[in-house]
Amino acid sequence: MQATSDRTRQHRGRCNHLAGEAAEHSVAMAYDRRGCATAARRWRGQSGEIDLIVRDGDTIVFVEVKKSRSFAQAAARVTRRQADRICRAAMEYVAGEPTGQLTRMRFDVGLVDSVGAVRIVPNAFGGW
Repeated sequence: MQATSDRTRQHRGRCNHLAGEAAEHSVAMAYDRRGCATAARRWRGQSGEIDLIVRDGDTIVFVEVKKSRSFAQAAARVTRRQADRICRAAMEYVAGEPTGQLTRMRFDVGLVDSVGAVRIVPNAFGGW
């Protein structure tokens, strides 16, 4: 019985991982259509991982991607704790940029619903 439960859990974990990768790809393509260049996917620093980093002109955009049944459910999954972690990781990333901490930055959230539609929420952390 335990082996079946482990296989089910592994299968569910693999499906979730692949769905997350597909959502990140869809959001990256949405930015690409807007003329933004992908700088990094799943960038990892000491403070944590950033799902997607794109360049929008002279601005670096750090994107958290969330997928759920609806845009509202996906948006509700972004927590303050995550936002803080992403901001710390972004500071690590821009340390390698020519203008360092003076680099223009924005924090967006890319939402993906159950049918694969994408909605970008620009400057999503601006109100926090």
